Amino acid sequence: METSTIIWIIVGIVVVIAIIVVAWLMTSRRRREAHLESERRKAEELRRDAYETDVSRREREADAATAAAAAKQAEADAMQAKLEAERLERESAAHRADAEQLRTQTDERMRKADDVDPDVVRDEDAARAAVAEARAGGRTADGDERVAAHDEHVAARDERTAMRDDRVAAADDRDAASDERAAAEREQAAREERATLDAQSATRERRDTETGRPV
Repeated sequence: METSTIIWIIVGIVVVIAIIVVAWLMTSRRRREAHLESERRKAEELRRDAYETDVSRREREADAATAAAAAKQAEADAMQAKLEAERLERESAAHRADAEQLRTQTDERMRKADDVDPDVVRDEDAARAAVAEARAGGRTADGDERVAAHDEHVAARDERTAMRDDRVAAADDRDAASDERAAAEREQAAREERATLDAQSATRERRDTETGRPV
């Protein structure tokens, strides 16, 4: 074989090898660029997902802060209502005590007035006088006057007692109204507290449903 032929064969082999190497390098470069582009798209998707997750997190935090503020406000309202109810109960108890004291004072003063009033005919005295007159065979005019005076006194005393009872009943009605207001305020506070707890529970359930985990 001539030398020139051998040289051309070697040159052809080198050229083929060079072409193969260049083709491999170009293909490798395209693969690398495609891989890099895929990584870029993946990174962009991850950033977008992270942004959406962060937005959801901020929304949940805002909801949690709102629910916490509502809970604190409801707790403060409940405490205020409880204090007001306790104040009304103390006021009602004080009114009842005052009414009882006034009733006792009124009875005591009425007894003292009867003791010092010379025109008052006591029940025992009237009974003894009636028995004595019955034994004597009839009532005298003086006995009739004493009995009439006694009846008038009893009627006046009954009227004063009725007026006193009316005042006491009015005080009791005021106390009952105060108790009803206190009970209504306690019930309103309990309803507000239950509504707040329900709102917090609904917020937690919605958050768990949307995110699958608490924030």
